[in-house]
Amino acid sequence: MTARHVFALNATAEFGERVASSLGHSLSPHEEREFEDGEHKIRPLTGVRGSDCFVIQSLHSGPDQPASEKLVRLLFFAGALKQSGATSVTALIPFLAYARKDRRTKPRDPVATRLTAQLLEAAGIDHIVTLEIHNLMAFENAFRIPADNLSPYADFADHALHFAGDAPLVVASPDPGGVKRAQVFREYLEWSLERDVGFALLEKRRSGGEVSGTLFAGEVDGACTIILDDMIASGGTMLRAAETLRAHGASKVAAYATHGLFTGGAAALFETGKLDRILVTDSVPDFRLAEAHRVRIETVSIAPLFARAIEALSGQKSLTDLQIY
Repeated sequence: MTARHVFALNATAEFGERVASSLGHSLSPHEEREFEDGEHKIRPLTGVRGSDCFVIQSLHSGPDQPASEKLVRLLFFAGALKQSGATSVTALIPFLAYARKDRRTKPRDPVATRLTAQLLEAAGIDHIVTLEIHNLMAFENAFRIPADNLSPYADFADHALHFAGDAPLVVASPDPGGVKRAQVFREYLEWSLERDVGFALLEKRRSGGEVSGTLFAGEVDGACTIILDDMIASGGTMLRAAETLRAHGASKVAAYATHGLFTGGAAALFETGKLDRILVTDSVPDFRLAEAHRVRIETVSIAPLFARAIEALSGQKSLTDLQIY
Protein backbone atom coordinates (compact mmCIF):
# COMPACT_ATOMS: atom_id res chain seq x y z
CA MET A 1 0.00 0.00 0.00
CA THR A 2 1.28 3.47 -0.90
CA ALA A 3 2.48 5.56 2.05
CA ARG A 4 0.09 8.34 3.12
CA HIS A 5 0.70 11.79 4.59
CA VAL A 6 -2.01 14.15 5.84
CA PHE A 7 -1.04 17.81 6.25
CA ALA A 8 -3.05 20.77 7.54
CA LEU A 9 -1.73 24.24 6.82
CA ASN A 10 -1.49 26.64 9.76
CA ALA A 11 -4.64 28.59 8.93
CA THR A 12 -6.71 25.40 9.15
CA ALA A 13 -4.73 23.65 11.88
CA GLU A 14 -7.58 23.24 14.37
CA PHE A 15 -9.87 21.65 11.80
CA GLY A 16 -6.97 19.52 10.57
CA GLU A 17 -6.39 18.19 14.08
CA ARG A 18 -10.04 17.14 14.26
CA VAL A 19 -9.67 15.28 10.96
CA ALA A 20 -6.49 13.61 12.21
CA SER A 21 -8.26 12.60 15.43
CA SER A 22 -11.01 10.98 13.37
CA LEU A 23 -8.35 9.13 11.37
CA GLY A 24 -6.62 7.98 14.53
CA HIS A 25 -3.17 9.37 13.75
CA SER A 26 -1.20 12.62 13.83
CA LEU A 27 -0.80 15.17 11.07
CA SER A 28 2.47 15.10 9.15
CA PRO A 29 4.78 18.03 10.04
CA HIS A 30 5.40 21.02 7.81
CA GLU A 31 6.96 24.48 8.05
CA GLU A 32 5.49 27.88 7.21
CA ARG A 33 8.12 30.57 7.59
CA GLU A 34 7.50 34.32 7.31
CA PHE A 35 10.10 36.74 5.95
CA GLU A 36 10.45 40.42 6.82
CA ASP A 37 9.53 41.51 3.30
CA GLY A 38 6.12 39.79 3.54
CA GLU A 39 7.04 36.71 1.53
CA HIS A 40 6.92 33.22 2.99
CA LYS A 41 8.28 29.72 2.57
CA ILE A 42 6.27 26.55 3.03
CA ARG A 43 7.49 22.96 2.85
CA PRO A 44 6.93 19.45 4.27
CA LEU A 45 9.25 18.40 7.10
CA THR A 46 9.09 14.72 6.27
CA GLY A 47 9.95 12.70 3.19
CA VAL A 48 7.02 12.39 0.77
CA ARG A 49 8.62 10.65 -2.22
CA GLY A 50 6.28 7.96 -3.51
CA SER A 51 3.53 9.00 -1.07
CA ASP A 52 -0.11 9.98 -1.48
CA CYS A 53 -0.41 13.40 0.17
CA PHE A 54 -3.60 15.01 1.48
CA VAL A 55 -3.53 18.74 2.26
CA ILE A 56 -6.27 20.38 4.35
CA GLN A 57 -6.81 24.11 3.79
CA SER A 58 -10.13 25.93 4.07
CA LEU A 59 -10.10 29.04 1.86
CA HIS A 60 -12.32 31.43 3.81
CA SER A 61 -11.00 34.91 4.65
CA GLY A 62 -9.75 35.62 8.17
CA PRO A 63 -9.08 35.75 10.96
CA ASP A 64 -5.36 36.07 10.23
CA GLN A 65 -5.08 35.61 6.46
CA PRO A 66 -7.28 36.65 3.53
CA ALA A 67 -8.59 33.98 1.17
CA SER A 68 -6.03 34.91 -1.50
CA GLU A 69 -3.13 34.34 0.93
CA LYS A 70 -4.49 30.95 1.93
CA LEU A 71 -4.88 30.01 -1.72
CA VAL A 72 -1.28 30.98 -2.54
CA ARG A 73 0.04 28.96 0.40
CA LEU A 74 -1.93 25.94 -0.75
CA LEU A 75 -0.53 26.34 -4.27
CA PHE A 76 3.06 26.66 -3.02
CA PHE A 77 2.73 23.69 -0.68
CA ALA A 78 1.21 21.47 -3.36
CA GLY A 79 4.07 22.46 -5.66
CA ALA A 80 6.62 21.66 -2.95
CA LEU A 81 5.08 18.21 -2.44
CA LYS A 82 5.18 17.41 -6.14
CA GLN A 83 8.74 18.73 -6.48
CA SER A 84 9.69 16.48 -3.54
CA GLY A 85 8.42 13.38 -5.34
CA ALA A 86 4.89 12.91 -4.00
CA THR A 87 2.94 10.44 -6.12
CA SER A 88 -0.32 12.35 -5.72
CA VAL A 89 -1.63 15.48 -4.00
CA THR A 90 -5.26 15.76 -2.93
CA ALA A 91 -6.48 19.14 -1.68
CA LEU A 92 -9.22 18.94 0.95
CA ILE A 93 -10.92 22.34 0.89
CA PRO A 94 -13.95 22.58 3.21
CA PHE A 95 -14.72 26.11 1.98
CA LEU A 96 -13.63 26.96 -1.57
CA ALA A 97 -13.02 30.66 -2.11
CA TYR A 98 -14.37 32.37 -5.24
CA ALA A 99 -16.90 29.58 -5.83
CA ARG A 100 -19.75 32.09 -6.01
CA LYS A 101 -18.16 33.90 -8.96
CA ASP A 102 -18.95 31.10 -11.42
CA ARG A 103 -20.30 33.29 -14.24
CA ARG A 104 -20.18 36.84 -15.57
CA THR A 105 -22.80 39.15 -14.10
CA LYS A 106 -21.29 42.36 -15.50
CA PRO A 107 -19.30 43.06 -18.69
CA ARG A 108 -15.62 42.07 -18.41
CA ASP A 109 -16.16 40.22 -15.11
CA PRO A 110 -13.65 37.43 -14.41
CA VAL A 111 -15.04 33.93 -13.98
CA ALA A 112 -13.07 33.46 -10.77
CA THR A 113 -14.18 29.87 -10.18
CA ARG A 114 -12.56 28.74 -13.42
CA LEU A 115 -9.39 30.77 -12.77
CA THR A 116 -9.08 29.26 -9.28
CA ALA A 117 -9.42 25.79 -10.76
CA GLN A 118 -6.67 26.52 -13.28
CA LEU A 119 -4.33 27.69 -10.53
CA LEU A 120 -4.93 24.57 -8.43
CA GLU A 121 -4.32 22.34 -11.44
CA ALA A 122 -1.16 24.23 -12.43
CA ALA A 123 0.29 23.70 -8.93
CA GLY A 124 0.16 19.94 -9.50
CA ILE A 125 -2.90 19.07 -7.44
CA ASP A 126 -4.41 15.82 -8.67
CA HIS A 127 -7.75 15.78 -6.87
CA ILE A 128 -10.01 18.35 -5.17
CA VAL A 129 -12.45 17.50 -2.38
CA THR A 130 -14.72 20.25 -1.11
CA LEU A 131 -18.02 20.63 0.74
CA GLU A 132 -21.45 21.86 -0.38
CA ILE A 133 -20.21 23.97 -3.27
CA HIS A 134 -22.30 26.97 -4.30
CA ASN A 135 -22.98 25.76 -7.85
CA LEU A 136 -22.19 22.08 -8.38
CA MET A 137 -22.44 22.14 -12.17
CA ALA A 138 -20.10 25.13 -12.48
CA PHE A 139 -17.68 23.50 -10.02
CA GLU A 140 -17.54 20.23 -11.92
CA ASN A 141 -17.15 22.00 -15.26
CA ALA A 142 -14.36 24.27 -13.99
CA PHE A 143 -11.93 21.43 -13.23
CA ARG A 144 -10.15 19.03 -15.58
CA ILE A 145 -8.90 16.98 -12.62
CA PRO A 146 -11.22 14.88 -10.41
CA ALA A 147 -13.28 17.21 -8.19
CA ASP A 148 -15.66 15.87 -5.55
CA ASN A 149 -18.27 17.70 -3.50
CA LEU A 150 -19.20 16.20 -0.12
CA SER A 151 -22.55 16.68 1.61
CA PRO A 152 -23.34 17.28 5.31
CA TYR A 153 -27.00 16.32 4.94
CA ALA A 154 -26.74 13.07 6.90
CA ASP A 155 -25.67 15.06 9.97
CA PHE A 156 -28.29 17.73 9.26
CA ALA A 157 -31.01 15.04 9.20
CA ASP A 158 -30.30 14.03 12.80
CA HIS A 159 -30.76 17.63 13.91
CA ALA A 160 -33.92 18.02 11.82
CA LEU A 161 -35.52 15.10 13.64
CA HIS A 162 -34.90 16.70 17.04
CA PHE A 163 -36.02 20.11 15.76
CA ALA A 164 -39.40 18.96 14.43
CA GLY A 165 -40.27 16.04 16.69
CA ASP A 166 -43.67 14.74 15.59
CA ALA A 167 -44.79 18.10 14.12
CA PRO A 168 -45.14 18.65 10.35
CA LEU A 169 -41.76 19.35 8.75
CA VAL A 170 -41.07 21.58 5.72
CA VAL A 171 -37.83 22.42 3.90
CA ALA A 172 -37.73 25.89 2.33
CA SER A 173 -35.42 27.28 -0.33
CA PRO A 174 -34.69 31.00 0.26
CA ASP A 175 -34.35 31.67 -3.48
CA PRO A 176 -34.89 29.91 -6.84
CA GLY A 177 -31.16 29.19 -7.16
CA GLY A 178 -31.32 26.93 -4.13
CA VAL A 179 -34.35 24.88 -5.19
CA LYS A 180 -32.33 21.85 -6.28
CA ARG A 181 -30.34 21.89 -3.03
CA ALA A 182 -33.48 22.13 -0.88
CA GLN A 183 -35.29 19.44 -2.87
CA VAL A 184 -32.36 17.04 -2.48
CA PHE A 185 -32.34 17.65 1.28
CA ARG A 186 -36.11 17.24 1.49
CA GLU A 187 -35.95 13.92 -0.37
CA TYR A 188 -33.09 12.76 1.86
CA LEU A 189 -35.11 13.65 4.97
CA GLU A 190 -38.11 11.71 3.68
CA TRP A 191 -35.90 8.68 3.07
CA SER A 192 -33.91 8.84 6.33
CA LEU A 193 -36.77 9.86 8.65
CA GLU A 194 -39.40 7.74 6.87
CA ARG A 195 -41.99 10.52 6.90
CA ASP A 196 -43.49 13.11 4.57
CA VAL A 197 -41.62 16.40 4.34
CA GLY A 198 -43.12 19.45 2.65
CA PHE A 199 -41.44 22.03 0.42
CA ALA A 200 -41.64 25.81 0.22
CA LEU A 201 -40.00 28.37 -2.08
CA LEU A 202 -39.15 32.02 -1.57
CA GLU A 203 -37.73 34.48 -4.07
CA LYS A 204 -35.46 37.45 -3.55
CA ARG A 205 -34.60 40.27 -5.93
CA ARG A 206 -31.07 41.65 -5.88
CA SER A 207 -30.07 44.97 -7.44
CA GLY A 208 -26.93 46.98 -6.75
CA GLY A 209 -26.15 44.88 -3.71
CA GLU A 210 -29.59 45.47 -2.20
CA VAL A 211 -31.94 42.52 -1.67
CA SER A 212 -35.68 43.09 -1.64
CA GLY A 213 -39.00 41.49 -2.53
CA THR A 214 -40.01 38.07 -1.24
CA LEU A 215 -42.59 35.86 -2.94
CA PHE A 216 -43.88 32.70 -1.33
CA ALA A 217 -45.16 29.30 -2.50
CA GLY A 218 -45.86 26.36 -0.23
CA GLU A 219 -47.82 25.37 2.88
CA VAL A 220 -46.08 26.02 6.20
CA ASP A 221 -48.96 26.83 8.55
CA GLY A 222 -48.30 25.03 11.83
CA ALA A 223 -45.12 23.40 10.48
CA CYS A 224 -41.54 23.35 11.69
CA THR A 225 -39.71 24.86 8.74
CA ILE A 226 -36.02 24.57 7.84
CA ILE A 227 -34.54 27.20 5.53
CA LEU A 228 -31.64 25.50 3.74
CA ASP A 229 -28.82 27.36 2.01
CA ASP A 230 -25.18 26.64 1.21
CA MET A 231 -23.95 29.54 3.34
CA ILE A 232 -24.89 32.38 5.65
CA ALA A 233 -22.99 35.57 4.83
CA SER A 234 -24.67 38.73 6.15
CA GLY A 235 -27.75 36.70 7.05
CA GLY A 236 -30.12 39.00 5.19
CA THR A 237 -31.50 36.25 2.97
CA MET A 238 -32.18 33.95 5.92
CA LEU A 239 -33.78 36.72 7.98
CA ARG A 240 -36.14 37.81 5.21
CA ALA A 241 -37.10 34.19 4.58
CA ALA A 242 -37.77 33.63 8.29
CA GLU A 243 -39.99 36.71 8.48
CA THR A 244 -42.03 35.53 5.49
CA LEU A 245 -42.41 32.00 6.85
CA ARG A 246 -43.53 33.35 10.23
CA ALA A 247 -46.07 35.55 8.47
CA HIS A 248 -47.47 32.45 6.75
CA GLY A 249 -47.94 30.58 10.02
CA ALA A 250 -44.77 28.51 10.51
CA SER A 251 -44.69 27.34 14.13
CA LYS A 252 -40.89 27.17 14.30
CA VAL A 253 -38.20 28.30 11.84
CA ALA A 254 -34.59 27.12 11.64
CA ALA A 255 -31.73 28.21 9.39
CA TYR A 256 -29.46 25.40 8.18
CA ALA A 257 -26.34 26.34 6.22
CA THR A 258 -23.14 24.44 5.56
CA HIS A 259 -20.85 27.48 5.72
CA GLY A 260 -21.33 30.10 8.42
CA LEU A 261 -19.43 33.19 7.27
CA PHE A 262 -21.41 35.62 9.47
CA THR A 263 -20.14 38.80 7.84
CA GLY A 264 -21.37 42.33 8.63
CA GLY A 265 -25.01 42.52 9.69
CA ALA A 266 -25.32 38.90 10.80
CA ALA A 267 -26.04 39.99 14.38
CA ALA A 268 -29.64 40.65 13.33
CA LEU A 269 -30.14 36.89 12.94
CA PHE A 270 -29.87 36.52 16.70
CA GLU A 271 -31.67 39.68 17.78
CA THR A 272 -35.01 39.63 15.95
CA GLY A 273 -36.36 36.40 17.43
CA LYS A 274 -37.46 35.13 14.01
CA LEU A 275 -35.18 32.08 14.05
CA ASP A 276 -35.51 29.34 16.65
CA ARG A 277 -32.31 27.60 15.61
CA ILE A 278 -29.22 28.26 13.49
CA LEU A 279 -27.17 25.24 12.39
CA VAL A 280 -23.84 25.36 10.52
CA THR A 281 -20.77 23.16 10.11
CA ASP A 282 -17.20 23.88 11.21
CA SER A 283 -16.00 24.48 7.64
CA VAL A 284 -15.50 28.13 8.68
CA PRO A 285 -14.63 29.08 12.30
CA ASP A 286 -17.12 31.42 14.00
CA PHE A 287 -14.51 34.09 14.76
CA ARG A 288 -16.69 36.93 13.45
CA LEU A 289 -19.45 36.35 16.01
CA ALA A 290 -19.66 37.94 19.44
CA GLU A 291 -19.59 35.44 22.28
CA ALA A 292 -23.25 36.10 23.08
CA HIS A 293 -24.16 35.07 19.53
CA ARG A 294 -21.61 32.26 19.23
CA VAL A 295 -23.21 30.24 22.00
CA ARG A 296 -26.57 30.38 20.20
CA ILE A 297 -25.51 28.53 17.06
CA GLU A 298 -25.29 24.76 16.75
CA THR A 299 -22.25 23.42 14.93
CA VAL A 300 -21.91 20.09 13.16
CA SER A 301 -18.32 18.93 12.72
CA ILE A 302 -17.57 17.71 9.22
CA ALA A 303 -14.08 16.54 10.23
CA PRO A 304 -15.25 12.88 10.39
CA LEU A 305 -16.71 13.29 6.89
CA PHE A 306 -13.36 14.45 5.50
CA ALA A 307 -11.58 11.68 7.40
CA ARG A 308 -13.84 9.15 5.69
CA ALA A 309 -13.01 10.76 2.34
CA ILE A 310 -9.29 10.37 3.02
CA GLU A 311 -9.75 6.72 3.98
CA ALA A 312 -11.81 6.04 0.87
CA LEU A 313 -9.34 7.71 -1.50
CA SER A 314 -6.40 5.99 0.21
CA GLY A 315 -8.06 2.67 -0.57
CA GLN A 316 -8.88 3.66 -4.16
CA LYS A 317 -12.59 3.66 -3.30
CA SER A 318 -15.42 5.88 -4.49
CA LEU A 319 -16.74 8.85 -2.51
CA THR A 320 -20.31 8.15 -3.61
CA ASP A 321 -21.43 7.20 -0.10
CA LEU A 322 -20.36 10.67 1.12
CA GLN A 323 -22.29 12.54 -1.55
CA ILE A 324 -26.04 13.17 -1.72
CA TYR A 325 -27.46 14.29 -5.05
